[in-house]
Amino acid sequence: MTVRDVASWNALLAGLAQGTEPTLALKLFHRLVGSFRELPPREAPNEVTMVAALSACAQIGSLQDGLYVHEFVRKMGVSGNVRVCNALIDMYSKCGSLARALEVFHSIKREDRTLVSYNTAIQAISMHGHGGDALKLFDEMPTSIEPDEVTYIAVLCGCNHAGLVDDGLRVFHGMRVPPNVKHYGTVVDLLGRAGRLAEAYDTIKSMPFPADIVLWQTLLGASKTHGDVELAELAATKLAELGSNVDGDYVLLSNVYASKARWADVGRVRDTMRSNDVRKVPGFSYTEISGVMHKFINGDKEHPRLQEIYRALEEIVSRIGELGYEPETSNVLHDIGEEEKQYALSYHSEKLAIAFGLIATPPGETLRVIKNLRICGDCHVVAKLISKAYGRVIIIRDRARFHRFEDGQCSCGDYW
Repeated sequence: MTVRDVASWNALLAGLAQGTEPTLALKLFHRLVGSFRELPPREAPNEVTMVAALSACAQIGSLQDGLYVHEFVRKMGVSGNVRVCNALIDMYSKCGSLARALEVFHSIKREDRTLVSYNTAIQAISMHGHGGDALKLFDEMPTSIEPDEVTYIAVLCGCNHAGLVDDGLRVFHGMRVPPNVKHYGTVVDLLGRAGRLAEAYDTIKSMPFPADIVLWQTLLGASKTHGDVELAELAATKLAELGSNVDGDYVLLSNVYASKARWADVGRVRDTMRSNDVRKVPGFSYTEISGVMHKFINGDKEHPRLQEIYRALEEIVSRIGELGYEPETSNVLHDIGEEEKQYALSYHSEKLAIAFGLIATPPGETLRVIKNLRICGDCHVVAKLISKAYGRVIIIRDRARFHRFEDGQCSCGDYW
């Protein structure tokens, strides 16, 4: 373009940030900011530019980039803009800094807060496992602001992550907007996690519209957690009827059978996966060290400091062993020997990321890890023990929520 304006930049940055290229969006933002003083007035960034950049930071969980953008927000004099504040709340919460997110929320004058401000703050608190606080903020919303569908999803998720079943049901039954399939899905998950599988199934049957794929996947996941083979088979059948063919469906059903040592059924499920050309999504984790993102996959062999990382893992296992650690091999649901199961557990991507963080950062620094899948039970135990043995705070953002490990405890209260 021979002539650009700020709208050109904003369209490009927002499209990249909200699409599949948030890292490229940030690179362009840095380029824009780097030439800020030389830009013609028509290209000068504004609050929309800041929101797009903050969205990119939230996508990839880059706290360092988020702090940089926030500093530029202050220089631009738009830190009081409510849209920018809402984006800051979202960014800080998704980068694992709930305290900063709430600091921004409370900096907004009460009369200036919008529905989006409350929704973003409630969702932030919920993702970090503080269901009681999410409910409190929900109850404190001024009467001039009417909750919408997003508000109810946010507060129901908070109840879900904290195991507040009765509170969640109270909120659901008191909704002032018609519940949609996502609200029903959250209630099914809430009941399913609590082991109230019959009620979860009854909720699906009572809906005024057909259950979608996500609802049956939710019930399948709950059936796996509580070992209900019959309900898991029912959910898997419904998923097949709806044409779902994702790896998670097969893996969950396979794990239900494996937990009961029904290896023939496990083999049958895996044969079906192969015949349908379904491949399991590999687990991977990111950690940001000195502004650089490091990616690890399960059993990683590529990282340049691999030997140091593996030696650190050996030391970790030794130190947490003194605190009573024993590998939870039930999380490796294969018909293989105990030694092979322990080996498979040892090199999960989040363990590699944590080990690297321990050797690459000074003592006492908080470690932050982003994982594409749910954290497994063994990695959860290991992270708790590492936080105690090494005196570190470890924050892991998995596919659904945050876990903050400190002094041997997790913010989720072992409920996730």
